[in-house]
Amino acid sequence: MLEMKNIKKIYRTEAIETHALEDLSLSVGAGEFVSVTGPSGSGKTTFLNIAGLLDTFDSGSYTLDGRDVSRLSDKEMSQIRNRTIGFVFQSFNLIPDLSVFDNVDVPLRYRGLGASDRKQRIEKALDMVGLSARLRHLPSQLSGGQQQRVAIARVLAGDPKLILADEPTGNLDSVMTREIMDLLERINESGTTIVMDTHSPECAERAHRQLHVFDGRVVDVERPRVTLAHDRNSTSLTASLS
Repeated sequence: MLEMKNIKKIYRTEAIETHALEDLSLSVGAGEFVSVTGPSGSGKTTFLNIAGLLDTFDSGSYTLDGRDVSRLSDKEMSQIRNRTIGFVFQSFNLIPDLSVFDNVDVPLRYRGLGASDRKQRIEKALDMVGLSARLRHLPSQLSGGQQQRVAIARVLAGDPKLILADEPTGNLDSVMTREIMDLLERINESGTTIVMDTHSPECAERAHRQLHVFDGRVVDVERPRVTLAHDRNSTSLTASLS
């Protein structure tokens, strides 16, 4: 599904160079649920931005769903993001003056889908996250956990192969955190690959496997928890240092 080899990313200003990623190598199999942990500034968010084609890199190679995406044009990357990748952010990123229904509808309109198809997708996605009764509410009328479920429904409506979640429970209390993690697990069980950045050890434990990133490198990989009934033994996640 996702393979990176010797990825290097440097942010440059007139005064300094910041090495965000340093020869990072990893592979995530289709259908896996992988958590990425590490201290602030370790490179987790940079990795996720590159994985989601939101940022470029200086050297190395990146293959996504069997395609080399190392040197795509902005238009080509945009098309892949819109059709293959779904993003879940800590801050929800909902449009405040649009209803729940319309927030989920926005990315589908960019894809040029017809009104009937969009309506069917939106209603199905909101039903999956338990918000069918809230489709005309504004984000301000929802709890934090409900807003994150809307953000997840927005992703589900696009039927992505890969979901990238950046601290998806960072703004939620413990009860809402468990609800969102339960939802992500159910989505993963349906076959969607999920890669999640998190500072929470409890959330990281819910994934099939864990990566630990430090100073822009993968420094530790936890093997799969084979006791879980829904673990997929046919998939693999490996990491190495150059």
